[in-house]
Amino acid sequence: MKLVQYISVVAGSLILAGSAIAAEIEHFHPEGKPPSKHTIDVIEKARATMNFADKRDFDEGKRGFIAAPKSMKIRADAGHVAWDMERYQFFATGDAFDSIHPSLQRQSTLNLNFGLYEVLKDKIYQVRGFDLANVTFVRGKTGWIVFDPATAAETARAAMELVDKHLGELPVVAVVYSHSHADHFGGVRGIVDEADVRAGKVQIIAPTGFMLDAISENIYAGNAMNRRMFYQYGVLLPASPFGHAGQGLAQNVAAGNLGLIAPNVTIEAPIEELVVDGVRMIFQNTPNTEAPSEMNTYIPDWKALWMAENVTGTIHNIYTLRGAQVRDALAWSKYIGRALYLYGQEAEVMFASHHWPRWGNVRVQEVLRAQRDAYAHLNNQVLHLANQGVTINQIHNVYEVPKSLQDQWAVRGYHGSPEHNSRAVINRYLGYWDANPATLIPLSPEDSAPLYVEMMGGAAPILAKGKELHDAGKYKLAQEILNKLVHAEPDNQAARHLLADVYEQIGYQQENPGLRNSFLAGAFELRSGIPSGASPKSSGPDVIQAMSTELFLDFIGIRMDSKKAEGMDFSINLITPDNSEKFAVELSNATFTNLEGFQHADPDLTITIDREDLEQVMMGVKTLAAQIDDGTAKIKGDRSVLQKLASTLVDFEIGFEILPGTKATAVAEADDAGPFKQDLRQISE
Repeated sequence: MKLVQYISVVAGSLILAGSAIAAEIEHFHPEGKPPSKHTIDVIEKARATMNFADKRDFDEGKRGFIAAPKSMKIRADAGHVAWDMERYQFFATGDAFDSIHPSLQRQSTLNLNFGLYEVLKDKIYQVRGFDLANVTFVRGKTGWIVFDPATAAETARAAMELVDKHLGELPVVAVVYSHSHADHFGGVRGIVDEADVRAGKVQIIAPTGFMLDAISENIYAGNAMNRRMFYQYGVLLPASPFGHAGQGLAQNVAAGNLGLIAPNVTIEAPIEELVVDGVRMIFQNTPNTEAPSEMNTYIPDWKALWMAENVTGTIHNIYTLRGAQVRDALAWSKYIGRALYLYGQEAEVMFASHHWPRWGNVRVQEVLRAQRDAYAHLNNQVLHLANQGVTINQIHNVYEVPKSLQDQWAVRGYHGSPEHNSRAVINRYLGYWDANPATLIPLSPEDSAPLYVEMMGGAAPILAKGKELHDAGKYKLAQEILNKLVHAEPDNQAARHLLADVYEQIGYQQENPGLRNSFLAGAFELRSGIPSGASPKSSGPDVIQAMSTELFLDFIGIRMDSKKAEGMDFSINLITPDNSEKFAVELSNATFTNLEGFQHADPDLTITIDREDLEQVMMGVKTLAAQIDDGTAKIKGDRSVLQKLASTLVDFEIGFEILPGTKATAVAEADDAGPFKQDLRQISE
């Protein structure tokens, strides 16, 4: 079925017929299944009831197209493919896939846009489809002001080359980091030389708190976040109608070199105006919205409003499935409201770090109001229900988005779903407990599952009932009992495969890519173990170098296995003369602590090392032992304290099990340097 049929409307009803996709495209896994008749019913109902008559996004998405490169692949400097739009071209056929929710398919079809686009004639341009985020080029008096230079140096460099080719070569004179997520700063070294930044030739502008938030959000629980990203982003799932079908914000995340150059201009005030290379810009700080540190930007002379990632073509995460602190939906709504009243009353174009612009003041206000209301409704109605006794374990089955918002594509859940966002609001205000004492200190699943299996009569009747529920399309009921069996009997292949079949059908039915990917990744791992492949970077030498000394010491405490530290007791003074930092470090009660600005009166060991040299240890370039031996670091006291510390540290492995019985294969994270991959024992050895 072609796309024109897919979005056609007859007598106000969407007319769509399912396609026999299994006959056209083979499933990537030999044990994979096509969508069941029950899943097809869900898909066809969505086709028949959603607002496919509104085609404005398709018109806006292609508006201003200038050119695309010949190749849809961008290679990393290391040789592997960093970005690949070619593998998503099954969306370009116009076929309607019964294994992809039609709303998600619509979004992923829109995200096929690939190339250079004009946003405002002779003034603003975007390169879209080169990474998870757009790279935006604003023409200044003498050069380009670049907003959000993507995730990787390679994709940002490719975007710059496309601009140079079609718009003429101009220097980059300023970079604006809209917020503290890596897909908005990680490619900076692909377009800017750090020497020019240090020389004052290039401004790098960021919101208050940017450096701390850019580093800290992914450090303390970084290894767990990276592993969970395999589920939310489906980074190791094959691109396929049966697998990864786009990421909502764009098709995927680049797997290239992530860098970071520290800003030399920080926007501190809630509203602050600067003239950047002759362009007047008003920056609006919006902390604790989509990111802990974020800002919108208005260009008043051009009536152009940049909404960063606060307003894109989707409702965002209040809780992101990879793991992060829960965000404040009400504050987010209020910041959008401020932008609407401060700038949206006159803005003629609104553009952002993902998706396509909106033109015309009526359209700008429509999208701003819809997004403002969506976050406010989520916060207020969830709390309304919670105050009537609906719990965190019920809210996702009770909360409903108003019909007027459901009909607006700009507030569909392609990144944050109503299900997991509603749970997040309760978690923010009331925490994880549902107030039932039975769930307050529950058994671990592997401990409780055998009792359930025993009481249900063993594996055979569970499998029989699970198959019956699966065949009846009652997938959520089936997962309840099969999940117990898999936890009780991790090696029961029949249970694992049936649960995988159940997860797969639930995944096909999801509009939200994070939910889809999580179920399909779970099915993949149940069948085959943890897949191999290069995943996107979460850190790199720049990020580690930018860690504060305190954050680095805190992370050592996280790496410490307290059982190995039982009975140890020592104190260390750490001094970094070049930046005048001092730390009192202590191991006591099997706990590693540090306190900035203090020193022990009689420490067991004193280490004096310039922060610049300590960074070599942090990045894994040199060991502390080698620096002590060559005199770079100076010590006084008991050197054996370092060996004691070394003996307690653990190296985190990214391939830990999420589902029981899944064994890691050769998981290759694209992080070739970072606090999650390097052996931190070198700090002490």
